[in-house]
Amino acid sequence: MDFALSAEQQQIRDMVSEFVDEEVVPVADEIDHTDEFPRDLVDEMAELGLMGMPFPEEYGGAGLDYHSYAIGLEEISRGSGGLGTVVAAHTSLAGNMLYEFGDESQKETYLTPLAEGSDIGAFALSEAGAGSDVPAMETTAEKDGDEYVINGGKLWISNGSVAETVTVFAKTDPEAGNKGISSFVVRPEEDDGFIVENTEEKLGDKGCPTAELRFDDLRVPEDRLLGAEGDGFVQALKTLNGGRITIAARGVGIARAAFEEAREYATEREQFGQPIGEFQSIKHKLADMDTKIQAARMLMHNAADKKIRGENYIKDAAQAKLYASEISREVANEGIQIHGGYGYTKDFAAERFYRDAKLNEIYEGTSEVLRNTIGEQLLEG
Repeated sequence: MDFALSAEQQQIRDMVSEFVDEEVVPVADEIDHTDEFPRDLVDEMAELGLMGMPFPEEYGGAGLDYHSYAIGLEEISRGSGGLGTVVAAHTSLAGNMLYEFGDESQKETYLTPLAEGSDIGAFALSEAGAGSDVPAMETTAEKDGDEYVINGGKLWISNGSVAETVTVFAKTDPEAGNKGISSFVVRPEEDDGFIVENTEEKLGDKGCPTAELRFDDLRVPEDRLLGAEGDGFVQALKTLNGGRITIAARGVGIARAAFEEAREYATEREQFGQPIGEFQSIKHKLADMDTKIQAARMLMHNAADKKIRGENYIKDAAQAKLYASEISREVANEGIQIHGGYGYTKDFAAERFYRDAKLNEIYEGTSEVLRNTIGEQLLEG
């Protein structure tokens, strides 16, 4: 594995970093306060090719490798954790489902507008009683002639209330367990019976709407089925595995933001006649924070490297996501501590970083589930 960034990867990093510093950071607090979907920023990112980074140019994407995609998402998340989730759910989940499992017609029709950023994507898997336990889902899809009729509901769906394309998982054979789950392309504006019941008021991750969805006799043509009936469970696992690399990137980005804010504060805040950064305890905190960030980034790129090479990266992606998620919270927590009383107020962004970081340990595989995954991979040899 080459640790040096290529010229293209450096260019991507610099371009996204400049965009984030100029366009995202100045409005990040406003996004956090209003919790409104930042459509204008998404449109700008689409113009820069950031809504379809890993997809081939023939489908409207930027044709970037997974290292570049992770680098880009790290920078976006450094500016706004919510915006990082918008891009990750749109690209790694909804877009990747179409890229990996859609036929040529489905890719041309549905993936291309996602990759170009003219459409927003969402991935509807979780339910109130089926989070980590995917086979417990109750949403069904019954064949009726040349259509499927979908009934049920989904919970915790990032981008769910603003998406033009939603990949929905439902049971086509309720008696077959995980082999009875299938996936479909749903178009909320075209398909009657797609209902947004609610959007959640969350601790953090503001700007990315998290929706509760209901499907009431929602009919989709049979050509919206992704792959074959019964493929959905395996498709979901493969998609989430790749998505974990980008949640690691989100974690690294948020941790960087927390670290950089704390480092700046430590050079400016004075106590006992000197900047607090001169005290050994603060130096040690900053040293630990940066070390954790560097380690998390290496795990992220290691998983990306294995994905690019076509190797088994299940354990690597789980480790990257697990570690980056936990250190993002730890680094954000130390950022608050360095800010002291100010860190517990809305006057500084330190508390926002902490709220945004916590989500990393929950979605796309909780830390507990990831430890199970890593342990199983280790025991399988």
